[in-house]
Amino acid sequence: LQKLKEMFISKFGSVPKFYVRAPGRVNLIGEHIDYCGYAVLPMAIEQDILIAVEPVKTEVVQLANTNSLYLDFSTTVNNIQINKTKPQWHNYFLCGLKGIQEHFGLNNPTGMNCLLDGTIPPSSGLSSSSALVCCAGLVTLRANGKTLSKVELAEICTKSERYIGTEGGGMDQSISFLAEEGTAKLIEFSPLRATDVRLPSGAAFVIANSCVEMNKAATSHYNIRVMECRLATKLLSKSKGLDWKKTLRLHDVQTKLGVSLEEMLTIVDEVLHPEPYSTEEICKCLGISLEELRSQILSQNTQDVSTFKLYQRAKHVYSEAARVLEFKKICNEAPANAIQLLGELMNQSYISCKEMYECSCPELDRLVDICLQFGAIGSRLTGAGWGGCTVSMVPTDKLNTFLKNVKKAYYQTDVQRLPLENNSLFATKPGRGALVFVEA
Repeated sequence: LQKLKEMFISKFGSVPKFYVRAPGRVNLIGEHIDYCGYAVLPMAIEQDILIAVEPVKTEVVQLANTNSLYLDFSTTVNNIQINKTKPQWHNYFLCGLKGIQEHFGLNNPTGMNCLLDGTIPPSSGLSSSSALVCCAGLVTLRANGKTLSKVELAEICTKSERYIGTEGGGMDQSISFLAEEGTAKLIEFSPLRATDVRLPSGAAFVIANSCVEMNKAATSHYNIRVMECRLATKLLSKSKGLDWKKTLRLHDVQTKLGVSLEEMLTIVDEVLHPEPYSTEEICKCLGISLEELRSQILSQNTQDVSTFKLYQRAKHVYSEAARVLEFKKICNEAPANAIQLLGELMNQSYISCKEMYECSCPELDRLVDICLQFGAIGSRLTGAGWGGCTVSMVPTDKLNTFLKNVKKAYYQTDVQRLPLENNSLFATKPGRGALVFVEA
C-alpha cells in the first residue's frame, strides 16, 4: 500500500482517502457452465487488483495505472461511454462505475482520482477484467456513500460487465465478492448463493500460465459458445414440447423436464446430431426466419456465424455440471483417496473442454501434459480457455520438484516465456474476497 500511496501523491498531488482490492480467481472445475445456469467451483487467489481513491468535488473521474503500458484516462461522470470495439483497461473500470450509477440512479455522482495497481496477469483466464469491474463497482459505491450486500454487488457487476460485450455468467464477480480465506466455494445462480467447499489437505493447487493471451471481449470464440448453448437450449426445448421461446439456458431445460443430468445427456444423444448445424437448419427446426434468428436469439457479434456445434456443447455442459457436484461431494465426504478422485474429475473436465467445447489450444495441451508428467494428479485449463492458465492439483510433498521441472520443461525452453516464468507459475491457497481499506 505504501508504494501505491507514494505514487498516488506524485500523480495527483494529494493523499488517497481509501483503497479497494478485488481478487482474481481460479476455477477448479465447472468451465463454461455458469452462463448456462449451472453451479461452479472457484476459489479466489492472492493476486488482485488494488485501487487507491480520492473522491473529488469536480465531476471528473481520472484513472491512472502503475503500469505505464496502460495509458491515463479521464471522463466526466455524467456521460459514461463504453467502447465495445476496444476492450481497453479503463472501459472495464467504467463498466463497474456505470453499473453502480444506474442501480442507484445517481444524478450527480462523485468525481474521483484513482490509481490502479494489479498483480493478476492480464488475459490469463484468472479473471483480471472481472476483478477490475468489481473493484470499480466497490470504489464507486464507497465514494458515493452507498451500501449494498456482497450478493447485490456481485449481481450488479455481472450485469455491468456486459456493457463491454462479454456475455458472462457471473462466476467471476461472485467469487470476487463472496470468497473467504481458506475455502473454495460452490457458487449457485438464480438466486445467487455460495457454499464453503473445504479442499483436501495434502494437495496444493498450482497455476501455470501458458503465456498465450486470451481476451474474452476482443474475440468471438467465447460469445459463439454462449450462442451455441442458447441454440441447443431452444432445439432441446422444442423437441420436448416446452415453450422454447421462454427457455433461455440449458439448466432451464433440465429443471422444466424434472430429470437428472444423466438423463439430460441421454436426451442430447436422442435429439441433437454431432454434425454442425447450419443457420438454415436451425431456422427450420424452430420454424423461424433467418431475420428472426438474428434479431431475437443471436448476439450482436455472432450475427455472421454460419454453423454451430450444438451437440458437443450441450454434452460438455451437462457432463461438466455433474462433475462439479461430484467434486463438492468428494470434498465433503473426504474419503481416503479424495485427491485421486478429484484429480480424475479435473482430467475429465479438461478432456471435455478440449474435445467437446474446443476451447483449448496447443500451448495449453502441452502444459497440461507437462504438469501430469511431473506429478500433478489432475490438470486442466481454467478460465475461458484458448490461452491463459492451467490449474493442477499436486501432492504437497511433490510440490517443489514439480515447480522446478515444469519451469524447466515449459518456460526455460522458450525465449519468449523465459522472462515471464517468475509470475507464471505459482501455488495458491483460497484467498479472501473484495475489501475496502481506509487510511487510519
